[in-house]
Amino acid sequence: MSADQILTELAERVGLRLDAAKWRLATAESCTGGWISKAVTDIPNSSRWFDCGYVTYSNDAKVRDLGVSERTLEKYGAVSEECVREMAAGALRVSGADIAVAVSGIAGPSGGTEDKPVGTVWFGLALRLGEGVELSSGVKLFPGNRESIRRLTVDHALRLVLAVDLPSG
Repeated sequence: MSADQILTELAERVGLRLDAAKWRLATAESCTGGWISKAVTDIPNSSRWFDCGYVTYSNDAKVRDLGVSERTLEKYGAVSEECVREMAAGALRVSGADIAVAVSGIAGPSGGTEDKPVGTVWFGLALRLGEGVELSSGVKLFPGNRESIRRLTVDHALRLVLAVDLPSG
């Protein structure tokens, strides 16, 4: 199975699960530039379970569109746990979706540091639970070139959504 076929199969599985739970997904993407949204909208009838995607590549867009705190960006940077948690929570808040996945990373070939090498990607997940929001986050260090790092990021983001214990519709 090709890498593209794997992403398609993952997106189909995400869609089946979200549709069965009657949940809608939003994405907040930086390093993937909308690739997660593309993967899910390649699936027929995705409008039943996909609400919207935010491509917030610049820090200004993260602040303006998702409400990421300028202080967070100054203190921790865009590639940080704090930032993706705020991105995911912001996407959930502004979209009205039930679940949001956020990604921010360094896809390279430049931009890496000793603390945050190329391939570092932070993931954030926000779930709407009644009146509250549950947030989780994690980091991965992916090998390879820019395209492979971005593809692995999309793959992992879809798997994170699949791993959520969704209510049955």
